[in-house]
Amino acid sequence: MLNLVSSWESIPAQPSKQHRIIAAIDLGTNSLHMVVVKIDPTLPAFSIIAKEKETVRLGDRNLTTGELKPEIVKKAIAALGRFQEVAKTINAETIIAVATSAVREAPNGKDFLHTIETELGLSVNLISGQEEARRIYLGVLSGMEFNNQPHMIIDIGGGSTELILGDSHQARTLTSTKVGAVRLTSELITTDPISTTEFQYLQAYARGMLERSVEEILANLELGESPRLVGTAGTIETLAMIHAREKSGVIPTTLNGYQFSLQDLQELVNRLRKLSNSERAEIPGMPEKRPEVILAGAVILQEAMTLLGSESVTVCERSLREGVIVDWMLTHGLIEDKLRYQSSVRERNVLKLADKYHINLEYSDRVAKFAESLFDQTQGTLHHWGTDERQMLWAAAILHNCGHYISHSSHHKHSYYLIRNGELLGYTETEIEIIANIARYHRKSPPKKKHENYQSLLTKQQRQIVSQLSAILRLAVALDRRQIGAVAQVQCEYYPQLNQVNLLIFPTQLDDDCDLELWSLNYKKGVFEEEFGVKLVASLEKSSIPNLS
Repeated sequence: MLNLVSSWESIPAQPSKQHRIIAAIDLGTNSLHMVVVKIDPTLPAFSIIAKEKETVRLGDRNLTTGELKPEIVKKAIAALGRFQEVAKTINAETIIAVATSAVREAPNGKDFLHTIETELGLSVNLISGQEEARRIYLGVLSGMEFNNQPHMIIDIGGGSTELILGDSHQARTLTSTKVGAVRLTSELITTDPISTTEFQYLQAYARGMLERSVEEILANLELGESPRLVGTAGTIETLAMIHAREKSGVIPTTLNGYQFSLQDLQELVNRLRKLSNSERAEIPGMPEKRPEVILAGAVILQEAMTLLGSESVTVCERSLREGVIVDWMLTHGLIEDKLRYQSSVRERNVLKLADKYHINLEYSDRVAKFAESLFDQTQGTLHHWGTDERQMLWAAAILHNCGHYISHSSHHKHSYYLIRNGELLGYTETEIEIIANIARYHRKSPPKKKHENYQSLLTKQQRQIVSQLSAILRLAVALDRRQIGAVAQVQCEYYPQLNQVNLLIFPTQLDDDCDLELWSLNYKKGVFEEEFGVKLVASLEKSSIPNLS
């Protein structure tokens, strides 16, 4: 059996026992949200110590071009600056920020993120719909006990709705659909109050768009399972607040665990459709700027519940932002028990993609181990990259040959395309772009500014990661040129005064001269030499293999 668990997964982190303060920002279609939490690594658990929200409406894009509007971009940057100040005041050690559908779909979305980084020094990760669903699942799991029972989760945002099927062990189904409260309001509602014709079309459209996601959820249910539905995010919390105030006269101190029925929701939808925006604003419990989008959001929930056959929905106040925190805790080794399976989500999804494209795992695992070994031995001398970059190199090494699935000719270019569009869960869009580029440059031309895929990297640092790690990957590929495991180990010796790296090759079989591997190394070393400013000298060693661990 192959040991495909890369070393970065098997080394447990040694977290500090001190409390740590982390902030997470979600750049949503309707609002920007920030949550600041205090993490207790000994439990491990976190408590929320501050929340911030600003309704910016990134989803209100230019109708002709689909671009984010300049005045909204300005407003968003100002809000993010305020969020940073709050986080700084509370002594947050880091801010993790993610952007979702509005930024994902805007032609100038990446320019917006680049502006944020330039003006505020804040790095925002763009995440796919499926990755958003995965983190929502983690957030809900952190705030609600599943008791090993299956649950369906619905998160209605401004631009998309995520439907998830999961239990205490795994997310079985992660879906994201382009129906959201802001999107449907701006695209489908022109009358106030809404006309009967528009209302009926709104219902039919939401139902039609949700059908595929619902089918996927229902297909993954096992015989006899009847999971309860959990609802998260602003629309559902608002509906719960209105319902609670009308039924009991008070809003509960926490909405976590609050339930309302499909029948009550249907009655509320019928009332909301007859009211104008200004009349909805007068409803007790209605938050500011929510009246104009609440009907579309309520209709999405009503249609989803009907299709899923759910008679009631239970509210969970934790969602994407908290999921971002949980994901950070997982990747930093702060969670070892309840959610441990999630720590290998990146690895499992890389291997799943490898399987999909019929990659020879025995070979690619050897290449990955050579790449990691070269990375480790040159760290601190030729480069100063850390754990995150090492993980991306590993993923690129495993997947570098997946382009063969399409064609042998120019397979490195096909590898880029397949990785870029492969929905690698656990990684941000930027990280996927970097992985795809590293794999793209494992052979043929080195990275060039004129290459469109290389241009799509936003910062100089990202381009440098690709240039240096792809140069390392080229050597790793050369070390298994015959794909038979001829080389057992490689040792790097760096001589700074000579600007020279000696590469000692230890063969698996002592009588093997590894001629083809040495020829391949000499053929491919030029890119490495140019990138790191060194001379590379490879030689075969017939002595015993050193212990480099």
